[in-house]
Amino acid sequence: MSTNSTLDEIIGASEHKSLLARLSSRQTFWVFLAAVLACLALTLLTDTFATERNLFNVSRNFAFVGIIAIGMTAVIASGGIDLSVGSTVVLSAMTIAVIMSGGMPIWIGIPVALLAAVAVGLVNGILIAYAGMPAFVVTLGMLSLARSLAMVLSNNKMIYEFGPDHSLLLGLGGGSTLGMPNPLIVLAVLAVLTGFAFRWTRWGQHLFAMGGNEQAAKLTGIAVKPLKVSVYVFSAFTAGITGILEVGWLGGVTTNLGQAMELSVIAAAVIGGANLAGGVGTAFGAVVGALLIEVIRNSLILLGISTFWQGAFVGSFIVIAVAFDRLRSARSSE
Repeated sequence: MSTNSTLDEIIGASEHKSLLARLSSRQTFWVFLAAVLACLALTLLTDTFATERNLFNVSRNFAFVGIIAIGMTAVIASGGIDLSVGSTVVLSAMTIAVIMSGGMPIWIGIPVALLAAVAVGLVNGILIAYAGMPAFVVTLGMLSLARSLAMVLSNNKMIYEFGPDHSLLLGLGGGSTLGMPNPLIVLAVLAVLTGFAFRWTRWGQHLFAMGGNEQAAKLTGIAVKPLKVSVYVFSAFTAGITGILEVGWLGGVTTNLGQAMELSVIAAAVIGGANLAGGVGTAFGAVVGALLIEVIRNSLILLGISTFWQGAFVGSFIVIAVAFDRLRSARSSE
């Protein structure tokens, strides 16, 4: 019995070390650890970070970036990039604002706004997959086109009155349920569903196969072209959701909404472990990356540091994340 007990202890210790080794090899683990340590440091250094109001604001604010970062992770994992998500946000937001300010109910405004966003993703996907155009060029052009459409739609004016369902829209984006901001709940549900789709559905398996080696994916019979279209539609859909929620939170919308947001979104996806070469990425990583960016932004404000430094910190984290990934890939290939 003593020998068996010792053997069980050895096996248990070996499994424990194996689990630690797997965790420590994952970029998401280190990013999550960095976010937790940053939160602990801010709690000790300031009197305001751990307050209920500030934590509520941090949770809500990072949820907006996190929702789109999940869609961006799918795009990056497929081997592409989407620079038009910020403009898709404002197009979706302006669509629901115009419809509801005209007296239409929210249950019509939301589907139409999402359809407008999905149309952006559909055009991106068709041009990239079927016309063979580079994703960078297509989505960069759509960045300008979608924002221009939002300007035309609103005549470049701010909209802050949303008709009979005004309070419903404000509650959707700015309210809470069980003490949690509604955008955070949307993020959690979307992360769970997307994580399941990435790991357990044929769509997710084919997506990562295509991102890892597109030619090999074609040879195995994967329908690469429609799969690419679906990825860009999904990315635009997440941006459309964010646009609707942000209108409710802000209580108004201008054509400046979502400007340069694609930079934070791509940063969140990359910091969370998505490989710009394709084939790697997780929904949880996107959420963690968005959390770290928001904690950095919030810490700069609370510590009295100029927010002009935010870009420097985020850019540094992107470089470090990519360098870490390259180092890990080099070690695994030895």
